[in-house]
Amino acid sequence: MDHSHMDHSSMDMGHAMPARCSMNMLFTWNTQNLCIVFRWWHIQTTAGLIFSLIGVVALAAFYEAIRAGSRKYEKWAAKRTEEVPRRNQAEITKRTHVIKALMYAIQNFYAFMLMLVFMTYNGWVMIAIGVGSFVGYLVFGADTSATKDTACH
Repeated sequence: MDHSHMDHSSMDMGHAMPARCSMNMLFTWNTQNLCIVFRWWHIQTTAGLIFSLIGVVALAAFYEAIRAGSRKYEKWAAKRTEEVPRRNQAEITKRTHVIKALMYAIQNFYAFMLMLVFMTYNGWVMIAIGVGSFVGYLVFGADTSATKDTACH
């Protein structure tokens, strides 16, 4: 039975469809139904956009704090290793290496999560990440070079 001639557009079932996340694969400034990484981080209002952008700035700045913490730990561990007797250095070096590996993993995970945020392809979110990187470097990067060792993290 063919029902293609029937118009059901005026039928109201008593419930509205929830707004869905907009997934862009091209650069955009549109913020309507913007979701950042997770479905629950769904921006639907101007205030939500502003608070989210502030949050993204903080997330990007915190990445620089993680990097600074890793550098400080490495300096502290090197100094500590020099201070202990030679017979204990191997054990301390192994423990230090495990902790540095954990810090490296955290740093990489965080960097890739920021990359996913950037890949919303939303101009406002991209600018927020840039601003957060700037703020983070100002606050936490005083003793480091502005150049990075790797391209993506």
